[in-house]
Amino acid sequence: MLYYLFEHLDKLGIAGAGVFKYISFRASLAGILSLLLALIAGKGIIGWLQRQQIGETIRELGLEGQMQKKGTPTMGGIIIILSIIIPTLLLARLDNIYVVVMIISTIWMGVIGGIDDYIKVFKKDKEGMKATTKLIGQLMLGAIIAVTIDHTHSLNHLELTTNLPITKNILNYTELIPGARNAWIIYIPIIIFIVMAVTNAVNLTDGIDGLAAGTTAIVGVGLGILAYAAGNIKVSEYLNIIYVPNSGEVVIFLAAVIGACLGFLWYNGYPAQVFMGDTGSMALGGAVAAVAIIIKMELLLPILCGVFLAESGSVILQVTYFKYTKKRFGEGKRIFLMSPLHHHFQKKNIPESKITIRFWLITIVLVLATLALIKLR
Repeated sequence: MLYYLFEHLDKLGIAGAGVFKYISFRASLAGILSLLLALIAGKGIIGWLQRQQIGETIRELGLEGQMQKKGTPTMGGIIIILSIIIPTLLLARLDNIYVVVMIISTIWMGVIGGIDDYIKVFKKDKEGMKATTKLIGQLMLGAIIAVTIDHTHSLNHLELTTNLPITKNILNYTELIPGARNAWIIYIPIIIFIVMAVTNAVNLTDGIDGLAAGTTAIVGVGLGILAYAAGNIKVSEYLNIIYVPNSGEVVIFLAAVIGACLGFLWYNGYPAQVFMGDTGSMALGGAVAAVAIIIKMELLLPILCGVFLAESGSVILQVTYFKYTKKRFGEGKRIFLMSPLHHHFQKKNIPESKITIRFWLITIVLVLATLALIKLR
């Protein structure tokens, strides 16, 4: 909104108004504003959650310090969502379809996560929303993103292609099905899978204080650099990646995501004063997935989001192996002491804060590795 105001002021010859044309300026402003919003609004929202008795229900899992968290306010993801959406609405160009897609993705998944939290807290159902209902919601969002991006890229005369890690070659989705006339036959299912995978992976990572928020902030920095490169024709040509016209506005959204996560960490760092709940983790997952798809970096997510992948992978491996061994030997066996992966390390009596910091460090390495692979192309 402010972009259009300052654009008008610039036309009137007001000195300094033209600075809003620069993405770097608006992105910096978005990051600062979102951080301040999370810090200032966070305290009030936490107090409101406490007054409404929206506290976390803890299941006894035999983890050290677990029961001390009982009653800690949850659904703190409201802080994150507000701190992302408000700066984006104020500072990004709202006539940009990518901005609209990112906002819808964040709110859509935040609503699904919020309903899940509501059922857990107020209905006293520890299982929350039915898995099938949640997956249908994710599937619908994935389809909307795929169709919208497909249409937008077609208008920009872009083929349904994406960047590959390491190799300088570009993947054309039509090549995945020889003789296929419409790439969307394979493109839409892949995009739906990515949206579902990322949102569930971030959700599973949100298990100990500060882990999901800090990891997402670091991933956001990596995505921000990639988004800037994809939206700059000279940089994208130099790096031999696909140039995505008008995608520079994505950087502003990501700056808001980073600021919101850092501001939320003020209250969510160990020991947490508030949990983001599924409201926040699902919203962040939707945001990350949408951004990667928009800038055609979705196939780099397994590296960039390696911690999220490891967390969800540990659950899949644990459940699969348990079912296999129970069917074959009559007794289920486990690979990990507990899944997701961070609980495995908790069972090894590693302090929660140390696990979080180590996972952050691994994420930093993975982000740097992703950027290095792009440069190597």
